Amino acid sequence: MSGMKTAILLAALSGLVILAGGAIGGQQGLVLAFGLALVMNVGSYWFSDKIVLRMYRATEVGAGHPLYQTVHRLAQKAGLPMPKVYVIPDASPNAFATGRDPNHAAVAATEGIMRLLSPAELDGVIAHELAHVKHRDILISTVAATLAAAIMFIGRSAMWFGVGGSRDDRQGSNPLAVLAMALLAPFAAMLIQMAISRQREFAADRGGAEIVGSPMGLATALRRIDSAVKQIPMDANPATAHMFIMQPFSGRGLMGLFSSHPPTEERVKALMELQRGI
Repeated sequence: MSGMKTAILLAALSGLVILAGGAIGGQQGLVLAFGLALVMNVGSYWFSDKIVLRMYRATEVGAGHPLYQTVHRLAQKAGLPMPKVYVIPDASPNAFATGRDPNHAAVAATEGIMRLLSPAELDGVIAHELAHVKHRDILISTVAATLAAAIMFIGRSAMWFGVGGSRDDRQGSNPLAVLAMALLAPFAAMLIQMAISRQREFAADRGGAEIVGSPMGLATALRRIDSAVKQIPMDANPATAHMFIMQPFSGRGLMGLFSSHPPTEERVKALMELQRGI
């Protein structure tokens, strides 16, 4: 059921890209938007991991590093191929997984999270990321982010170039439709992306607890990370916020209203219910 919901939401995002292009540019815009969605999906499949790791200045570490040893031990327990392991030079505590499939995966953690958490708590976080790898959430969330970015780009382009212009190639387009699409499409894209991200987070929390054998380490880790991120927010790109185990911003203002993650207390509550069922 979760997979079917995700497929429907991804289809909705793809359709929104095409609809936005059609509303703004007519038949030509429809074709261009379809091509844009196709190219961005293919590009995100092959290159998203390299782009994101470079964005956060992540450095690959080898077998002598404690983080590598943790990932290796838990990957064996999960029955997964060994992913590449990266450390991000950032004091804010966070972690994410990336890559197009379990055979081409990478796990990255900040220096801050390794300093903050106990070994049991770090196990819970890394197991959560490996659950994302096992469920192939990485590709799904990357495609969702890429499509959402495309919609936002189209919306911004419409605001700058599509409303009130007089070019011949915009002849026949409805200015009100262009304005509505420019304002509403990015908001709709964000809501769909949030829906995809939130349901995958709950599933990864459960999967991580199964890998470790207990939800307690992850539950306490989430509370500690939530508190620390508010004090030391990360300078993160909003388009990649859904990838992290915790929203990397402080949660104040609009960022708190439109989070890509479920509320921490809801995640902890679900983990505690899981503990009672063990």
